[in-house]
Amino acid sequence: MERLKQQVRQDMEKIVSEWASSGHLQAGDLAVIGCSTSEVAGAHIGTSGSEELASIIFDALTSLQQETGIALAFQCCEHLNRALVVEKEIVERHQLDEVTAVPVREAGGSMASFAFQHMERPVVAESLIADHGIDIGETMIGMHLRPVAVPLRFDQRTAGNARVNAARSRPRLIGGKRTVYER
Repeated sequence: MERLKQQVRQDMEKIVSEWASSGHLQAGDLAVIGCSTSEVAGAHIGTSGSEELASIIFDALTSLQQETGIALAFQCCEHLNRALVVEKEIVERHQLDEVTAVPVREAGGSMASFAFQHMERPVVAESLIADHGIDIGETMIGMHLRPVAVPLRFDQRTAGNARVNAARSRPRLIGGKRTVYER
């Protein structure tokens, strides 16, 4: 386990560095985080969650938050209908629907549960529309991304044993052949 934890720490440092230097994250943006610590550990999603791995991933992402000024939303598992753990201020600022639930490992998942325990004023929101997202272990975050989602291709494609995908969003391109898109 120690070797895996060190690998995940290194992988997350690379991912966070690439994401921060991508130029897409702006202060105030909202990023959804989907993460299966079971997949990170090399097991099937939902079978062996780990608070130890969640802690490493949470620390890396909160350092990204501090560096860039983005807000984080941690997606719960399907047992909580993919609701999201966010700071109370995010619910207020974005006028989100708060729901009554406390994520735990067995219903919410280890990552969302860890985030709920370690954020300053955590609440659970039913849904939201995020500007960016990262999916660690194929947890399917697309339902929470603003259209149009554009994949980000990081050199670091895994965190431990889990595949990592990330996306940013951009406004829709509307109009026809006479439309001007550049200012």
